[in-house]
Amino acid sequence: MSESVPHDLPIYRRIADGLRARILSGELRDGDRLPGENTLMSDYSIARATARQALAVLINEGLAVPKRGSGVYVRLFKPIRRHGSRRLSREQWGEGNAIWDADTRGRPFAVDEVEVVRERASDEVARVLDGAEVWVRRRRYSVDGRPVQLATSFFPAELVEDSAITTPETGPGGVYARLGDLGVAPAHFTEEVRARMPAPRESELLGLPGGTPVIVVARTAYTAGGRPVEYNEMVLDSAAYILQYDFDA
Repeated sequence: MSESVPHDLPIYRRIADGLRARILSGELRDGDRLPGENTLMSDYSIARATARQALAVLINEGLAVPKRGSGVYVRLFKPIRRHGSRRLSREQWGEGNAIWDADTRGRPFAVDEVEVVRERASDEVARVLDGAEVWVRRRRYSVDGRPVQLATSFFPAELVEDSAITTPETGPGGVYARLGDLGVAPAHFTEEVRARMPAPRESELLGLPGGTPVIVVARTAYTAGGRPVEYNEMVLDSAAYILQYDFDA
């Protein structure tokens, strides 16, 4: 039986609105299979292209994800509230806590891919860190079993050589605590935020449905004396995040 939907929109939009309402009401849960193209064609007496358009609306909104040869499934995820200042406070990493503890607040998270290499800096990174050689840490982060962020951090090579920063496991408090051990603790951060469409490799690593943009956060960490000690570019699944910044008027 077809669902009750308004009649002042194109049919594919009305179908998408009906399915969306079922998702948001909880009738269709995360991981449930949505009605397929054949079912929609039968229920609404529409062409396959129209059924495909209806499902594409939900996929592009990040509410559903196609699985090759299987169908289209609900993709619900409680957004991560990324509090810009709280997560980077000295009280957080200085006490041996992971920055991600501030973001996830008890939800399970993991670094499920780590690569640490020394390489020549790009022109942009060399300009920011004022050095030609860098140690690079590339990671993928997952929350509740879902990949949500790619992060690539760059450190001046001569500064972090032979420290735990050049190893996969950096210990309690992460890289900022280790920079503190080296006498160059971060005291100031700047972040630039922009949105763009993902590169193919980013879509693959984050498991993004087609049409889903990413949020790119570029952060530089400075010592109290103004020395840059890290440049970090993070690529976030835009459907998985709320960015929060607090400041006084």
